[in-house]
Amino acid sequence: MSLPNSWHLRKVADTSSKACYICYKPTTSVLITPDNKDYFYVCLGHLQDRGFCSPIIDEAEAAAKKKKEEMEREIEKVKKEFQEKLKKKKAKEKEKEKEKEKEKDKGKGKDEKNDEDAEDKKAETERDDKARSIRIKSITAADPATKVDETPRIYALHKNFYQMRLDRIRNAEIAKRNSQRLRNPTAFPSVPRGDP
Repeated sequence: MSLPNSWHLRKVADTSSKACYICYKPTTSVLITPDNKDYFYVCLGHLQDRGFCSPIIDEAEAAAKKKKEEMEREIEKVKKEFQEKLKKKKAKEKEKEKEKEKEKDKGKGKDEKNDEDAEDKKAETERDDKARSIRIKSITAADPATKVDETPRIYALHKNFYQMRLDRIRNAEIAKRNSQRLRNPTAFPSVPRGDP
């Protein structure tokens, strides 16, 4: 039986925790082979031990992680630019309002039209600000910054521990074969049937 030295880290529920293979403390981390032939529970601290196992780093996964970080930086950059543009636009609008107030003081006969225009523009800017804030929220919601587990997902056991797992599987197969042989009545010799 060939067992690949590739072990995937999986998590189980807290209620399903079992004793660690090394220290016998309850743990929810499981190392399992890709073909599900063998598994064992192990603490996260042991996974960082270089004498026990070493992580297998997937280059495609590392490249995807790097690309994601670049995208996050780009999104932050775009957000900052957008906020700066909003600040500039608001500053310009305030200046325009001040100019209009000065004009109001000069021409009080046109107050009603100017008041309506000012209210319309304020309503439009409020709608624009709400729409922009909704867009920003949708961008951040589409790519949430969730806490990512930084531990590697695939490990290779060192030769002594790997050999222990192979021996355990081999001994279990031998014990199973022996119990089947003992149950089989044809495995024992029969009583002689002739004259002695």
